[in-house]
Amino acid sequence: MLNNSPTMEDLDGGMASDVEREEEEAVTDLLRDRFRLCTISIAEEQLSKDLELFAQHAGRKSVNMEDVILSAHRNDHLAASLRSFCNDLKTKEPNLERKRKKNPRREGRVAPDLPRTPDT
Repeated sequence: MLNNSPTMEDLDGGMASDVEREEEEAVTDLLRDRFRLCTISIAEEQLSKDLELFAQHAGRKSVNMEDVILSAHRNDHLAASLRSFCNDLKTKEPNLERKRKKNPRREGRVAPDLPRTPDT
């Protein structure tokens, strides 16, 4: 049996329910955003600790891409995506040789602008 009696929505043209729905959506969006921010904050804190420990374990003072990939080892899909991204970056960057540290002057080597004296 159908109920043909008018509802509040019918009487005010649906305005009250639209306003209520918009308010509920706004509250839901706000709660969702706060939840995301809290979750991201917790994840960043944990991730930063893990990355620091991985770099420290490797004897380095700074974090590199391998540490980030290693931190995703529990999530196969994420780890594969990070490896792929890392490989793409490596293929796109120009082949730059690492700068070598200048060797300190070797003993017995004479500076070019100083005159040489014979050994006696």
